[in-house]
Amino acid sequence: MEEKSSKIAVIGAGSWGTAISVLLAKKGLEVSLWARDEELANQAQSGRRNPRYLSKIIFPENLEVSSNMGDVVKGAEVVALVVPSHGMREIVRRLKDYLEDQIIVSFTKGIEIDTLMRMSEVIASELPEKFFEKIAVISGPNHAEEVSREIPSTTVVSAHKKEVVLKIQDMFMTPYFRVYTNPDIIGVELGGATKNIIALATGMSDGLGYGDNTRASLMTRGLAEMARLGLNMGAQSLTFAGLSGMGDLIATCTSRYSRNRNTGEKIAKGMTLEEVTAETKMVAEGAKTTKAVYKLAEKRGIDMPITRAVYQILYENKHPLSCVSDLMLRGAKDELKAFGY
Repeated sequence: MEEKSSKIAVIGAGSWGTAISVLLAKKGLEVSLWARDEELANQAQSGRRNPRYLSKIIFPENLEVSSNMGDVVKGAEVVALVVPSHGMREIVRRLKDYLEDQIIVSFTKGIEIDTLMRMSEVIASELPEKFFEKIAVISGPNHAEEVSREIPSTTVVSAHKKEVVLKIQDMFMTPYFRVYTNPDIIGVELGGATKNIIALATGMSDGLGYGDNTRASLMTRGLAEMARLGLNMGAQSLTFAGLSGMGDLIATCTSRYSRNRNTGEKIAKGMTLEEVTAETKMVAEGAKTTKAVYKLAEKRGIDMPITRAVYQILYENKHPLSCVSDLMLRGAKDELKAFGY
């Protein structure tokens, strides 16, 4: 068990950052949560809850909130990054001046559009070389709304160094949040990122009024796409049958909490991506990840028809019904070849 004197800094006060902070504080760790917005930080610190995200969850006494990044990181043993993928590089650049030798763990699921880097690669590219083996990632079927209510959940942690993996596993493990390990950091990150694209597709299917057969088909063939890209990039196929692959895919494609599934449904019913974003005021990571993975698939020559269809709907104004026809009328295929067998 972690000693109560251990401190962890959580960077990002959205719903997931808030849930992680509360989980760790309830375990007895000293937790400092960084919020970009000073007003939000002050309200959360004084009111002992986040007024914008998971507002019914009360903060334990050992959870402090601040907009001063230096104060939040000072003395921390671990720094958890829980920020949108498109903001990761900027945050790490700001964080760099306050780091000493902390472990950095990313909870962010996405691919950087301009560089096509995974989040651990983005982090490593902005920090001194000594941090390479101190970077870990956590991914899995983890809706913040459920974790914050202590509903039993599981996740997986990966890193380049075994000692780092075991440290994070022990730190985050609780009676209701079970943490597994997996050495395949490429697969863990790609699973968490690419499943959001498939969730957009299943949401579009639901929005068009299709049923369980269509949803199951999209999820299964989507998993094949995820694995195909992963294998090409050096990941292990079994990782995509695990928590960061199939597990996260099931949760994100079926849950009422899923921003990506809900975004897809609204787009199929006639809203634009801009309208959905303005209405929800929350980031659907899959929208940006679709653009990045579409570029990545083209660059590496990987066939990802569902990803291509979602990209065409989001960024080329193609109607979802036209994409359905394109997907259904593709040439005959062998199922197992899609998984590399």
